[in-house]
Amino acid sequence: MSGTARDTRKHPRHNLEVPVMISDAAKRVRKPIRFSSGDISGGGAFLRSDLLFEVGETLVMEFDLPGGRHIRTQGRVVRVARGGAKDRFPGMGLEFIDLSPDDRAAIARLT
Repeated sequence: MSGTARDTRKHPRHNLEVPVMISDAAKRVRKPIRFSSGDISGGGAFLRSDLLFEVGETLVMEFDLPGGRHIRTQGRVVRVARGGAKDRFPGMGLEFIDLSPDDRAAIARLT
């Protein structure tokens, strides 16, 4: 077996850079913070940023897909990349918690 980890994701990733507005579900952040996505799938998104939340935190995410579809969902931080040798970019991996089936299908059609 090679040294690369096997990708076990359920949903294919789409390289997509869109603005994502984030606020925490606990309402500790007064105004939403603008992040930039690195990729999005039907299961979640990776947000590029030096500002990182903690693994396990629940965040409210809002973004527009190409074509104008507005998506608002909650995501849980499942991975934090600090930009070390094994990370391409600093940022956070979020898993969608309550993404609607229609929104998931719209993301799947991005290919």
